[in-house]
Amino acid sequence: MKNNYILMHGSFGSPFSNWIPWLRAKIEKKELDVYTPDLPTGVKYQNYTNWSNVMDGYVSAGIINENTIIFAHSAAPSFICKYLAERKIKVKRIVSICGFNNYLGINEDYDTVNRTMYSDTIEDIKKYCDDIVCYYTENDPYVKLEAEKSFADSIATKTVVIKDGGHLNAESGYTEFEELLDYL
Repeated sequence: MKNNYILMHGSFGSPFSNWIPWLRAKIEKKELDVYTPDLPTGVKYQNYTNWSNVMDGYVSAGIINENTIIFAHSAAPSFICKYLAERKIKVKRIVSICGFNNYLGINEDYDTVNRTMYSDTIEDIKKYCDDIVCYYTENDPYVKLEAEKSFADSIATKTVVIKDGGHLNAESGYTEFEELLDYL
């Protein structure tokens, strides 16, 4: 069975932002299945329960399975780790981009929507995925280096630190992200 791919945006993001459309096009060009969930955003809508409800649809359709590779940005890595571990779903690989867990201090709106995504047992994801790659940067303007490093240190099988990468988003010049192609 061939791999399928899920590309997940972060808080207040969309499947049409940052490097997600570029990576989706690269995967589609290889004639592989790729999904870009449009997760609820906004203070009243973005929370663990609402994101879980969206992802439950992918699970019930048989899309998320042991052949799934997930690319997740910002708050999405902590969400997907918590989600998969709670539901005991195995996947092939997780690629975390600027992921973090239990970090507050960006601003009130971000703290409100991110708080429900966090897990005190984030390491449990290692039972359901044994290939976890974590990208982060030394100069993320939103999340402190220590928070991204701590997240990566707790779950990653491989860590890649990018110098001067910002939040690895469009604002930081990441509408393309060539390095991610190595994990298809």
